[in-house]
Amino acid sequence: FGGLMADAQETDLQVRGRGSMGVHQEEDATRWATRRRWRWWLTVALNIVFLVAGQTAATLLGRLYYDEGGNSKWMATLVQSAGFPILVLAYFFFPSQAATPARRSGAGPMSPRPSAAVLALVVYVPIGLLVAGDNLMYSYGLLYLPVSTYSLICATQLGFNAVFARLLNAQRFTPLVLNSVVLLTFSAALLGIRSPSGEPAGVEGRYALGFVLTLGASAAYSLILSLMQLSFQRVLKRETFSVVLEMQVFTSAVAACASVVGLFASGEWGTLRGEMEGYRKGEVSYVMTLVWTAVGWQVASVGVVGLVFQVSSLFSNVISTLALPVVPVFAVAFFGDKMDGEKVLAMLLGIWGFSSYLYQHYLDDHQHRVVELKNKGGDGRDAEAPPPPGAGTHEMS
Repeated sequence: FGGLMADAQETDLQVRGRGSMGVHQEEDATRWATRRRWRWWLTVALNIVFLVAGQTAATLLGRLYYDEGGNSKWMATLVQSAGFPILVLAYFFFPSQAATPARRSGAGPMSPRPSAAVLALVVYVPIGLLVAGDNLMYSYGLLYLPVSTYSLICATQLGFNAVFARLLNAQRFTPLVLNSVVLLTFSAALLGIRSPSGEPAGVEGRYALGFVLTLGASAAYSLILSLMQLSFQRVLKRETFSVVLEMQVFTSAVAACASVVGLFASGEWGTLRGEMEGYRKGEVSYVMTLVWTAVGWQVASVGVVGLVFQVSSLFSNVISTLALPVVPVFAVAFFGDKMDGEKVLAMLLGIWGFSSYLYQHYLDDHQHRVVELKNKGGDGRDAEAPPPPGAGTHEMS
């Protein structure tokens, strides 16, 4: 009997010991997941700051270039991609083998990497040429439109993104997404049929052309992001940060080369010296405006790349659209643009459309987290940092 009691006590101690170890492991897993979650959110927040600040500064500097005497559309196109060597520095600060949450979750073995020639022919060159054309349309739009109008028309890129994501990336349409597309379309249409006022000097009568080109540029930008996502899914089949950087650097290099060809072929190269001498703020200001415009676009592209790496290309476009209402506020302050009732109404429609789109992402995110908890049984160590709105169902794989 005494032996049985001793065995029972020993068994009880072992059970208690295992239970205590389980509690400590759960506490460690919770602390680990919390730290990981905070680091993830801080990284995403930093990338959002880069995107918003870079996009706003570059757009305003582009307007300044035209207002003070600059007139070369190809030069304005070139500076949007010419700063890509700055991104090469990122290779020294980020490990090339760091994977995205999708890769860290262990979604199957990594596929063999296509050859450089295949990547250039199938991915980098076509997308790079499309980027060059997109930048050119943006340059014309910024020349022919007030900054506030230009920025509000650019808000349609979110609606276009929904369409291309459906066609190319198999994203499903929901009533909220459809509502977003309709609202953003009406927002742009309201600006398109309004009686233009406050046009940039020297381009009177070009409002309609500027509207069409900016609308086309917004559609092209959304197409570019969807094609990049498709390339990650079908060609690259991986999402290490180095691969995302290569996508940005090589497509920008192709776009810059195409812009240089256009600069020479159009004859604008021969007018640059006179343009610099006639720049109202002086030659030094002319050079610095172009340099800082290029830097601004690259800062924005770092934010875009970072959000693609941490979340998805769709979320990157969402933040880019969210940044657009910031520009008209600064345009009114620095350039004297008129913020009339029609623009305010168009902005409100755009914000409403964005909110509808964002709420759909919130619902997708909530559903994803519920499914993830069921699949993983609430194990904090297996769970990755929670994705922001949109990463749940639209994340690139």
